[in-house]
Amino acid sequence: MCGIVGFKSKRDMGPLRESLPEATSRLVHRGPDDTGLFFDHAFGVGLGHRRLSVIDLSQAGRQPMASEDGTVHIVYNGEIYNFRQIRCTLEGYGHQFRTETDTEVILKAYMEWGTDCVTRFVGMFAFALWDGRIGTLFLARDRIGIKPLYYHYAAGAFLFASELKALMAFKGFPRSIDPDAVPLFLHYQYVPAPRTIFRDTYKLLPGHCLIYNGENLKTHAYWELPPLNPGEEVFEANEEELLDALDQVLGDAVSCRLISDVPLGALLSGGIDSSLVVALIQKAGRGPVRTFSVGFNEPGYDEAPWAAKVAEHLGADHTAFYVTSREALDLIPRLPEIYDEPFADASAIPTCLVSRLARSQVTVALSGDGGDEQFAGYVRYWSTQAMSTTFQRLPATVRKSMGQILAKMPVSWVEMCYMPWQDLLPQRFRFTNFPDKWQKLVTLMDRGSVEDRYRATVCCWSEYDLRSLCGKGLAATRFEETIRKTAGWPILSRLMRVDQKTYLPDAMLTKVDRASMAHSLEVRVPLLDHRVVAFTAGMPDSLKYRDGKGKYLLRRLLARYVPEALFDRPKMGFAVPIDGWFRGELKELLLDYLSPQRLKKEGLFNPEEVEKKIKGHLAFKVNHQYRLWALLMWEMWRERWLG
Repeated sequence: MCGIVGFKSKRDMGPLRESLPEATSRLVHRGPDDTGLFFDHAFGVGLGHRRLSVIDLSQAGRQPMASEDGTVHIVYNGEIYNFRQIRCTLEGYGHQFRTETDTEVILKAYMEWGTDCVTRFVGMFAFALWDGRIGTLFLARDRIGIKPLYYHYAAGAFLFASELKALMAFKGFPRSIDPDAVPLFLHYQYVPAPRTIFRDTYKLLPGHCLIYNGENLKTHAYWELPPLNPGEEVFEANEEELLDALDQVLGDAVSCRLISDVPLGALLSGGIDSSLVVALIQKAGRGPVRTFSVGFNEPGYDEAPWAAKVAEHLGADHTAFYVTSREALDLIPRLPEIYDEPFADASAIPTCLVSRLARSQVTVALSGDGGDEQFAGYVRYWSTQAMSTTFQRLPATVRKSMGQILAKMPVSWVEMCYMPWQDLLPQRFRFTNFPDKWQKLVTLMDRGSVEDRYRATVCCWSEYDLRSLCGKGLAATRFEETIRKTAGWPILSRLMRVDQKTYLPDAMLTKVDRASMAHSLEVRVPLLDHRVVAFTAGMPDSLKYRDGKGKYLLRRLLARYVPEALFDRPKMGFAVPIDGWFRGELKELLLDYLSPQRLKKEGLFNPEEVEKKIKGHLAFKVNHQYRLWALLMWEMWRERWLG
């Protein structure tokens, strides 16, 4: 894995040329093994690269890499898993190769097929090609959005980079906040693409290309998520055949991701997705695979024992690390540096910690990310569906009254009543962090549309609360666009598609990319092979959610490799006890960063509204952990990057 950065300027390139070495060095964590620069002074172009050597560790793989005639140069971040097959095709056309890298394959593929080359690649990637023959920059990002790519376009200058911190290293880069991005961040807990926190700065969307010739900038999609194709009667009639086919397509996706010239392992939480990935690695004959997990001593947040049991059954070489609250808390001040755009998913903490653990032994790790968004793994999918069907039969006045009454119950009382009965309930009603689930359920009761109900489960500060907090509503995003385009779909398929277009690339994959790359660890995600995504898009909801459980077909497949008793349990998630920390170890930090004096000086948020949320949380009356965490992450980010 690597870091890329570059520019093309219509004006004097002097300041940009002088800034490029520093901008490149800002990405050293993405590529600690080597670095390189290239300038084309005639066209005002500069390219920078930091290399993490994974395939062909020799100096021949250095970047920026040039074509034989020196007219085309590439900087590239990612892995093309079918590069050897493409290389064979290109050799048949007469191309000769100097290296064993996939970088050279991309370069030669472009020379042969032009910008259409990107449609042939299977993998995760973000790259930039400078074609001096026609004076054009060509940028592309992988189909699902696994690898990041940012760009800034204003005042005659075009800049691009793997991370915002590299763009901010360029002299004159305007750190001007996009005012619409702030409420969007507080609502979603991330800034939704293509926006970033800064004006005139964007994320290239997944499955998109960008072409810039110095005069015109154009982006276009070269791939879209496949349309819904239920075929329910066909699938259900051939469920065993479908299970075999799923085994094959996932097995192929895992096998092609085992290509590496450096040590390789897997992140194992003990959940269904990561357990299946490890099982398929072992099946491919690469065992005993090294697996890694982190655990917490807090009840309800520790999956490490389950991970150890799965690893033992599969014969993996497992390493577990128990994190003290102090170690987790010590990481929090580093988060604004790692996530150089406001980011408020608290599971970034364990993701960073397990990445650090894995990097101590391997350079590449496979993970199980992507299963929830394809196989209805999130509780919010089921609750939204239930509230949109069965619960809607009650009169609106009854639903609203129930919600108002239940909302007045203190979370401490709700938890006290629930815990003694938890083990006696059916599994679908057993939850970790129950007070949070309860609050979301109560919020759902008086919501009218599917969109409103889903927002209540997945979003943080509501639009109503945002108007009290910062006096602004929400700008339109791809969330609303996808909701609109999927009207008429079954509810579960509709919600999964929304997440695949928004939450998955902008939150989940961003979290994993920054956390892993902060420790120079390459993470590969076989469940998000675009061929797997196309395969699962054709399955009906009944094969993803059945009998009160998500991941129906994945569960059946995993049962071929792991006893069901090791994974048939309530979904836990990769969470940390932020709610309790805010009442204990993090209380002083919270009160400092969200003090009325600081907020009044900044002038963005209503101090009274923030103080009300803090008091309610500290008094155990309501759980505002996500709202307060988002505000804390904003203030810590602002202090780090805006001063």
